[in-house]
This record gives sequence, C-alpha cells and structure tokens, in this order.
Amino acid sequence: MRERKGSGVKPEEIPVELREALRAHEQAGRITCARAHELAGQLNLPLRVVGEAADALGIKIVSCQLGCF
Repeated sequence: MRERKGSGVKPEEIPVELREALRAHEQAGRITCARAHELAGQLNLPLRVVGEAADALGIKIVSCQLGCF
C-alpha cells in the first residue's frame, strides 16, 4: 500500500486508532464507503476525517453509496 503526499494530512498525524482500523479493514488498498461510514461511527469521528485519513494512507474508498466514486 502506497501513501499519498497531496492529501494535506500526513500519515503520522492520523490517530493511531483510526489508522489501525483503516488498515485492518482495507482489502487490496480499498475500503467500501459503507465500511468508512461504520468506522466513523464506531470511532466517533467526522466522515471527512476518515476520508482524509484513507487518502493519506493511499486507501481508495469504493462502492460509494451516493455514486460519487
């Protein structure tokens, strides 16, 4: 899994709990939008934070519930 540099968030700035959860639930560098929503709720974090963290870790969000990506 490669880390992106343009997300504005550095991987080391991501809370450890969120970083570990994203890495535990990603498959082949991807995580579903539904799973990202679940993680945000479980960790009591805004969706934007989860999305930015995924981007910084090079994890692509797929199967968007709104059809955005």
